[in-house]
Amino acid sequence: MFDGSTNLTLDNKGRLAIPTRYREKLLECCGGNLVITGSADECVLLYPSPDWEIVRQNLYALPNADPRVRYLQRRVGGQAVPAPMDAAGRILVTPELREFAGLEKDVVLAGQNNKFELWNAQLWKANMRNSEALTAPFAPERLPPSLVGFSL
Repeated sequence: MFDGSTNLTLDNKGRLAIPTRYREKLLECCGGNLVITGSADECVLLYPSPDWEIVRQNLYALPNADPRVRYLQRRVGGQAVPAPMDAAGRILVTPELREFAGLEKDVVLAGQNNKFELWNAQLWKANMRNSEALTAPFAPERLPPSLVGFSL
């Protein structure tokens, strides 16, 4: 549904203008109602509200006796806030989430199928430069049989 990456700028109030190529899809699928939250990585996640509801239900269905689950519930669920698009197609990224992900003026919005990742532009570039190390576990000789033949 959403793919590609776009270099964008946050304004001085922390607002992000959603690229026009995504706005119509977002208006169709969720009326422009998004949820923005922290991630397990160094970025912020933006979900159309119906997709967020599925994630939220799955997240809180996990058994929280495991401290890793509690951490994920706090990080992702505990930071979630509504982020409706305004008439100009902008959303507000809260100061807390901007601080969490180190978001300043220059950011990258990366489509990830049913959601977006919002990255500090420098962190995005560094992650892309390090992609070989990050993808090493997916080398064909290290894949489980169920993923043999999978390609991106």
